[in-house]
Amino acid sequence: MSEGDSSAESIHGKPSVIGMVFTRLGQVYQSWLDRSTPFSVGRWAVTLLLVLIYMIRVYILQGWYIVTYALGIYHLNLFIAFLSPKVDPSLLDDSGKLQILQEANTPCASPPDEGPSLPTKQNEEFRPFIRRLPEFKFWHSATKGIVIAMICTFFEAFNVPVFWPILVMYFIMLFCITMKRQIKHMIKYRYLPFTHGKRTYKGKEDTGKTFAS
Repeated sequence: MSEGDSSAESIHGKPSVIGMVFTRLGQVYQSWLDRSTPFSVGRWAVTLLLVLIYMIRVYILQGWYIVTYALGIYHLNLFIAFLSPKVDPSLLDDSGKLQILQEANTPCASPPDEGPSLPTKQNEEFRPFIRRLPEFKFWHSATKGIVIAMICTFFEAFNVPVFWPILVMYFIMLFCITMKRQIKHMIKYRYLPFTHGKRTYKGKEDTGKTFAS
């Protein structure tokens, strides 16, 4: 083996070790996430505790209101995605006629895979509500946002001076407008962002009585 090959191996040896360390840390982190998946109540309790610690820290420091506002907007976007269906019914309505014409012009083409859709008729088969953002990803993203915001409070560069009541009023207005739009969307397309299980219908009970012919 030449000197060039040995020096190349020594140079590329350190990144491989660092890469192995980060890979191992990622595997441990993912394993902990997988173990916490069934414990939704415990996960959200930890997240609420982090929110409380963050709010107390911001109140004591009397600063970092821009970071808090950005965190609130981020959580609001996550919440709207959590309440929204995976396939938007309004998009299906807008493209319904065009899709029928395309299928008529191409009879041999296979229909596109659009994923599960919401039932539009009462006698349709039961379909569970499939969210645009699943619960676990919602929790994971929300918790990461809180941790990042907490880290930002340790750096003075993120402490931008601002009149915080204006941010509070603007966030309340944005929250009300966004939720009003979401509720109107739910009423218009008749869906609820929660699934309580398949609806079952009971027939008449058998009383055991016989009727003479």
